[in-house]
Amino acid sequence: MPGMSLFAAALLALGLSAWLTHLFCRPSSRFYMPDKPNRRSLHKRPKPRSGGIAILAGLLAGGMVVALVHGVLSFAWLLAALVPVVGVALLDDRRGVPVPVRLLAQFAGAAVLVWGGSFASRNGLLPGVETSWLLWFGTLILLAYVVWMINLYNFMDGMDGFAAGMGVIGFGFLGVIGWQAGNSLFAQSCLVVVSAAGGFLIFNFPPARIFMGDAGSSTLGFLAAVFSLWGAREEIFPLWAALLIFSPFIVDASVTLVRRLVCGEVIWKAHKTHYYQKLVQAGWGHRKTVLVEYVIMLGCGLTALLTLHATVTVLAVTLAGWVLFYIVFFFWVTRYASGRHAGSV
Repeated sequence: MPGMSLFAAALLALGLSAWLTHLFCRPSSRFYMPDKPNRRSLHKRPKPRSGGIAILAGLLAGGMVVALVHGVLSFAWLLAALVPVVGVALLDDRRGVPVPVRLLAQFAGAAVLVWGGSFASRNGLLPGVETSWLLWFGTLILLAYVVWMINLYNFMDGMDGFAAGMGVIGFGFLGVIGWQAGNSLFAQSCLVVVSAAGGFLIFNFPPARIFMGDAGSSTLGFLAAVFSLWGAREEIFPLWAALLIFSPFIVDASVTLVRRLVCGEVIWKAHKTHYYQKLVQAGWGHRKTVLVEYVIMLGCGLTALLTLHATVTVLAVTLAGWVLFYIVFFFWVTRYASGRHAGSV
């Protein structure tokens, strides 16, 4: 892809996303959808949650440039898979949608992605098992993975600048790895996602003027699943690398879900018990907490980048180190937040 076309795709995604986000901040906008504080919210006053529409517009515009230059129709299955996911998310932002309906739409999108994207095929992530029961088992795992990524990204979108920052940093590292591997289509597609999320982040960084809503978080979560599977299928990177890059979201959301299940809580009800939420409520605030999370994201990304071709021993030690880090970090956050809460009583 010529440098000018690459620049045009990124600039179009960034500019359109930023411009629309700025417009949607205005109460007079047709897309002004106020997000009223609830039990899960960390904000005190209503703010618009239509930023996801701006991100989507930037993605589509920049993605169209990439597709036209490459002369491929590879994004057709991706768009088809994205329709039910985004459609139900937009409806949920507008008036609310029951959990079973949301999950049904997300599984429908995941099914289109897995089969349309050839992930469950001889050339996909499940080679040589097309006619066996292993295909169905593996396909179910892929479907669950996509749906979980959509929802965990939504769960983690509860702090100013957090989800958009993860989008910029996470897809940024995936793009660098794709560029190093010589896969220009993958790298340039990542750059479009980075640009669209970055345009929104301008107005979402603490103190945020607007939120991305379910439409934005579901889209970024879906794309995180798409690009991680895409990169693994094309052997751009092993799947563990993408999981490590997005681990600040994956680990917090997954550990919190398991903890709530063990405690007998209703997991689909709103709450404020994610570890990043605990830090905000303990007095760190949005800006300090999100900056610390950015450092963790950068650390995960750099680790994945530097250990792509490491020996098994080095990789095992490195991943074990990150597991230990999360254990210690979550334990410290819990103790710190409990101490702050006890001291304020």
